[in-house]
Amino acid sequence: MFKNLLKRKSSREIAKDRLKILLISDRVNCSPEMMEMIKNDIAMVISKYMKIDTKTMEIQITKAGSKGRGIKNPTLYANIPILDLNHD
Repeated sequence: MFKNLLKRKSSREIAKDRLKILLISDRVNCSPEMMEMIKNDIAMVISKYMKIDTKTMEIQITKAGSKGRGIKNPTLYANIPILDLNHD
């Protein structure tokens, strides 16, 4: 477990992450900088209550349709690995 925490991302993984952010931000008219600010803000708030792995944390915004209305609203999805629930 600790081995994964100390492992650095390869150039390929970093490039892949950046491309994901770029594609997601393009889909919802949100700049990569804004996506990064949102990610940082979410991490900062959640870190007040628990220890999380910000290096592997992922967020994405998609346009999902509302049930029965056919309107596509942006929806935020977050994958935030929790390392410890009792963070002080």
